Amino acid sequence: MLNRPDSLLYRLSALIVISIICALPLGCAPTQPAAVSDRAQPPSRRIMTHEVSPGETLYSIAWRHGVDYRQLARHNNVSAPYTIYAGQILRLDVGTATVASAPSQSAARAPARPTRSPRATPAPTSTRSENRTASRATTPPPALVAGAPQWQWPARGRVINAFGASTGFNQGIDIDGELGEPVIAAASGHVVYAGSGLRGYGNLLIIKHNDTYLSAYAHNQRLLKNEGDMVKAGERVADMGSSGTNKVKLHFEIRREGRPVDPMRYLPKR
Repeated sequence: MLNRPDSLLYRLSALIVISIICALPLGCAPTQPAAVSDRAQPPSRRIMTHEVSPGETLYSIAWRHGVDYRQLARHNNVSAPYTIYAGQILRLDVGTATVASAPSQSAARAPARPTRSPRATPAPTSTRSENRTASRATTPPPALVAGAPQWQWPARGRVINAFGASTGFNQGIDIDGELGEPVIAAASGHVVYAGSGLRGYGNLLIIKHNDTYLSAYAHNQRLLKNEGDMVKAGERVADMGSSGTNKVKLHFEIRREGRPVDPMRYLPKR
């Protein structure tokens, strides 16, 4: 009989009714809304802050996010010599808001006398939130000569990839070469980053030439200079390699006030 719960027709009728209900709006909907993927958010909302990791400097963070290090420092109340701490939160919305009138909570908790470490290093786990280790030396480097640097080529090879920052493909130039060939400083300055913490750059050296210009030397086999070292134009600073890439080459960038510019406009004609 149809009205018997164990009859075949009864069970088929129940299944049909349930299918119709689920097809209606809100029918059989989950009790919790689906999580919104972070990838669906616009970049301006995805990346608004940066937590400092051990080994990072203010210069490397500014370089990674394509902002001027001075603006980043002012925006986060970080004064020269730009001491930052592992675990400190830096605001990246440079130019979109006024500078806060007080240091961030993580900076306020920093020790009164930071250690003389050139990079950010983590505090012991038990006291990390209360005691952070400084990222840079407290003694500022010697003042650099103002004005545009006198640029020279950082390697002898030919340019195999041209500048294309406007398309997002290449924010510098790539220079061909052999493994271990010398990489030289394109202008005098001091090293503000030496390491492999920036993804896609391999062993990277960043040199500050003055308040306006910085240059970068990526994919090296070996770095010959450390952070804080003064270098002269033409001085060997690294050995060419293929770290972070699949071909031996030097990736060379020049940034003016934090923005990548075409190095070919600054390097002398060969």
